[in-house]
Amino acid sequence: MRIPDNTPVMKYFDPDKSIGFLLYEVSRLMRRDFDERAKTLGLTQVQWRAIVHIAKQEGCNQAVLADQLEVKPITLTRLIDRLAEAGWVVRLPDQKDRRAVQLHLTEKARPLFKTMREEFKLIRAKALQGISEEQLDALLETLVKMKANFNK
Repeated sequence: MRIPDNTPVMKYFDPDKSIGFLLYEVSRLMRRDFDERAKTLGLTQVQWRAIVHIAKQEGCNQAVLADQLEVKPITLTRLIDRLAEAGWVVRLPDQKDRRAVQLHLTEKARPLFKTMREEFKLIRAKALQGISEEQLDALLETLVKMKANFNK
């Protein structure tokens, strides 16, 4: 299928105006800023993402978390091992499936989670400087629609 050059799809093919390129670059810059802040707390970005997912879904299993983080199960096992060694995550037996474990944050991780949320708010505020609430709402609505297009 050939897409004509005069369509909205091709209008923004210039890398400086490409949706995909700009999304990638903004995401990369936010991750870089976040990584710098996370390092001061002894965390990597993927460790932080794991903690966020576990906090949102206390008791999730490793298979679900691996899928959400888009990592292989063996990679996640090592990641959870490190989080457990640091005292931030515990594995508890799953009452419904003896082969599985549930992941929970420890009390030690809760203040860390709160601190990282505050750091993320600062990063988000930096990214959104000069953007009105209406512009943000329109952006979010557009991104949600774009995401839905890929999930059809």
